[in-house]
Amino acid sequence: MTQVAGRSQDRIARRQVDKFADRRAQLAASTLQTLSDLGYARTSLREIAQNSEFSHGVLHYYFRDKVDLITYSVRQYKAECATRYDEIVETAGSAEELRLGFGAAMADTLLHEGPLHKLWYDLRNQSLFEESFREDVEEIDQNLERMIWNVVSRYAELAETTCAVSPATAYAIFDGIFQRALFKHVIGDPDAAADLRANVEQLLERFIAP
Repeated sequence: MTQVAGRSQDRIARRQVDKFADRRAQLAASTLQTLSDLGYARTSLREIAQNSEFSHGVLHYYFRDKVDLITYSVRQYKAECATRYDEIVETAGSAEELRLGFGAAMADTLLHEGPLHKLWYDLRNQSLFEESFREDVEEIDQNLERMIWNVVSRYAELAETTCAVSPATAYAIFDGIFQRALFKHVIGDPDAAADLRANVEQLLERFIAP
């Protein structure tokens, strides 16, 4: 009887933990757009509450402070980003198909998810000053590096050759041109997405051995 009661209490405790985690995920997803619009420096839990459907008290119950909320939100978003190109990699039947598909996908996320990418770069820059961000930023960076390497290594495989760069170099270069394209997009350059797509396609060709 005691064992049954103990198992029942364990199930209740697990449900409570799951419910709490689910609620945090819902709140983070709902406030992500507000966070991306305001940026780190101009954001507080109170300001987020004023720009969302949730009260300041609710946000503060589920998140310790804005650092907790921002890192959780960006981590959640970037976890989804890290699998964005998986389908392209898995379904591409040739190196050319992968090259064109990857370039198009990079341009598409620039156009449609620019504010969220701004928030990521803002958070990464803040990690130079805010130690509390560093562990999360490092984890996200590693996941994104693996994402890019998955594309580059598969491209080399489809082209029946080998990679001419390391995973870290490939990620650093792609990240650099994406951040530059994001800035051009933010200031209103109409060619930002097209230029990004062309650069991505050219880089893949240069990242494999002749």
